[in-house]
Amino acid sequence: MKKLASILTLIIAATTLATAQFGPGGPGGMGGGQRGDGNGRPQNTQQAPTFNLEGNAPKGNSKVFGFVIDESVSTAVEFANVALYIKDTKKVVDGTIADEKGKFSMSRVAAGEYNLVITFIGFKDKTIEVKVEKGKDNDLGVIKLAQSVKQLEEVTVTAEKSMIEEKVDRLVYNAEKDLTSKGGDAADILRKVPMLSVDLDGNVSLRGTSNLKVLINNKPSTIVASSIADALKMIPADLIKTVEVITSPSAKYDAEGSGGIINIILKKSTLQGLTLNVDSGVGIRGSNLSLNGNYRQGKLGVTLGGFGRVFYNKSATSLDQTTVRNGIPTLTNQTADAFDNGLFGRYNLGFDYDLAKNQSLTASVAFGTRNFTRSQDFTINQYTNSVLNSTSYRDVTSKDLSNSVDINLDYIRTFKPSQEWSVSGQFSQNKLTNNFFTDLLSNSQELVSRQKNLNKNFNNEVTLQTDYQTPIKQNQMFEVGLKTVIRQVNSDYEYLIANPTGSFSSDARNPAGLLNYSQNIAAGYLSYTYSTKNKYTFKVGSRYEYTTITANDQKGTISIPAYGNLVPSVNISKSVGKASTLKLAYNNRIQRPGLQQLNPNYNASNPQSISIGNPSLRPEISNNLEFSLSTNIKKTYLNVSVFGRQTNNSITRISMPSDSVVGAIITTFQNIGKEQTYGTNIFGNFFITPKWTLNGGLDLYYNYLEGQQTGLNGISSTISNSGVVVGGRLQSSITLQKGWAIQAFGGFRGNRVQLQGTQGGMGMYSIGARKEFANKKGSLGLATENFFGMRMKSTLTTPLFNQVSINNIYNQNIKLTFSYKIGKMKFTQTKQSKVKNDDVKSGGDNNNN
Repeated sequence: MKKLASILTLIIAATTLATAQFGPGGPGGMGGGQRGDGNGRPQNTQQAPTFNLEGNAPKGNSKVFGFVIDESVSTAVEFANVALYIKDTKKVVDGTIADEKGKFSMSRVAAGEYNLVITFIGFKDKTIEVKVEKGKDNDLGVIKLAQSVKQLEEVTVTAEKSMIEEKVDRLVYNAEKDLTSKGGDAADILRKVPMLSVDLDGNVSLRGTSNLKVLINNKPSTIVASSIADALKMIPADLIKTVEVITSPSAKYDAEGSGGIINIILKKSTLQGLTLNVDSGVGIRGSNLSLNGNYRQGKLGVTLGGFGRVFYNKSATSLDQTTVRNGIPTLTNQTADAFDNGLFGRYNLGFDYDLAKNQSLTASVAFGTRNFTRSQDFTINQYTNSVLNSTSYRDVTSKDLSNSVDINLDYIRTFKPSQEWSVSGQFSQNKLTNNFFTDLLSNSQELVSRQKNLNKNFNNEVTLQTDYQTPIKQNQMFEVGLKTVIRQVNSDYEYLIANPTGSFSSDARNPAGLLNYSQNIAAGYLSYTYSTKNKYTFKVGSRYEYTTITANDQKGTISIPAYGNLVPSVNISKSVGKASTLKLAYNNRIQRPGLQQLNPNYNASNPQSISIGNPSLRPEISNNLEFSLSTNIKKTYLNVSVFGRQTNNSITRISMPSDSVVGAIITTFQNIGKEQTYGTNIFGNFFITPKWTLNGGLDLYYNYLEGQQTGLNGISSTISNSGVVVGGRLQSSITLQKGWAIQAFGGFRGNRVQLQGTQGGMGMYSIGARKEFANKKGSLGLATENFFGMRMKSTLTTPLFNQVSINNIYNQNIKLTFSYKIGKMKFTQTKQSKVKNDDVKSGGDNNNN
């Protein structure tokens, strides 16, 4: 029997490899199937494929299915090999592998008596007797595998999930393996993800563009639409399971996001029973506390959680800028000391319920809160013709407050494996307040006057969508869907001034204003996937979106014509040999302006660097082409990709001298002429020893921008700027005995090209250690990061002004983290929401090139 099981394991492993090459369903299967993760384990992105090992095996109409878990920790055994053979003749008649949730299923099983054998490296083989009756399904329930200590000691590498995985249509970063980011937020995680770059404020860019979409558990959020940086601060790193980077989205995804899609998957309850997780951290620059409970019994699952994070940080900035007005140059030298205080929270309640064997209902509500305060003391010296003519002081307090809510409801009906229909709805709302208060002081530090800017913003979305997918034969998949998004964006703002002893009144120089902006999107898509016997997989589709906009401000109606976009997408993959995959992808994307780009509020919290939105912005259109090669060489995973992108009407920041404030510069958003980006990404995952891993990557791209700029004569002319941007990251983890682990990370991004200058580069680094308790229910960690602080230098140069800004951030941090899990659960399956709004440009950042 053991000999037969060993032979069977080899057969199934070979068949699994064939499945990885041909896609689900074996030769001619669909979807691109699976591929290795660099550790000898397949990675499944579709439902577990089935395959027959005997060409003349009897066929029937019964089904055998169940779940495979590790009996010691009650978690799923991902991708376990499952084989079914006739009890008397020992002939193998069917087989499959479990998916990432441990679920397996074999259909068309004939009546008879069988032995079901489950094998996986690191576990003892499991044999179960199965009696199949004609027309009746066999639910084997939860099947527990016992660990094989000897095997685990010999093959630790193959049982370890890689930090980076490549799936059919995306790259996956397994954040739950990241030790150094515990106690941080989502921005700390994203800084370590290949191809991504995150600046000090949490603004994200992918391959040189910040025009992308961030989803949370496949769902959008109005707070992400308003500001990606704000949303990332609300998500605790401890609750992030994986980060998916989708550089070439299919037609099923919204057409928005010219750079691609980032999908943050949070840890979910996949178990039966009751658990309670406590995660906490204390540091000299930030602290956090989260409490998450999961209860599942029978058909009902309930989750309830809350997370809070506070941070406190100092910075010092300097600004040197020269402006020319009426032929007279004015030099402004500004220094400021700042202190930041932030409090962020996110709270969620969700449930899923099995209405019937093939129907499920999922609902969730999530609340987010943000309270960010910055205090700055400005010293401003101004020179005319190199002679000091004024010195002033300002004490400025800025407040960014928000409250958000996301409510989702999903109904899913499954007709047969891979054939399902879903109806989904979402309500999302975000209320923001962006105020600042200023005290103006004289040379003798006496109060001269006071100023307020009160700005209330409102973002509301209602989404309805329906999707249907069905397999065609064994090697094809057809998908179709409809969607509508009703979006409302409002902004009301006013300026108030007062003398030292008087009350506040309206500022005649800056009158109150408003923006009412309604946007309706109607969309439909078709997608078709076809896999061939010679290891090609084609996924083609097209999506049409029609957008109507009505807008008005205090002056009246803003004319913004409706527009329609036909968005094609093509993804082609080819398995080469036993461990390599080639991919070629093309798509057309659009990018609509977000709230911060549209908001016309005149933000002068820094009197020499003023910002204002542009409600007349049009969407930008981009064409993207990508070619990549991924391969496994023994215990090493490598991926090399080259890409090109051209964007028309690119939304970017444009700066110009102020007409009303001497020496000041105003920055707004405009649709510049075009932007071109060409580059390459190289990254890999290496096992130096079975317990020592090293992964890292290099990003290199050329950026060209072209747009309009006003010269000294007041006439606009075409200008351009170009340059090469280099970035990279390196991370290493070592697993020691007795539950100890050490991890270190370092990353950098060079200067980035802007139309009018360059944005300064940055570097980040951290090192941490963690000790797991004997029962793995708790852990204690210590980490330090950025112990030398940071310095960023940016420049802007035009015929009308020159600006050099330097930002010193004292973000050295030491943090102690603690986590503990209470309760015991067993494995079951979860449901996922279907709504994915991928269609609004993030705002308020400096990364639009």
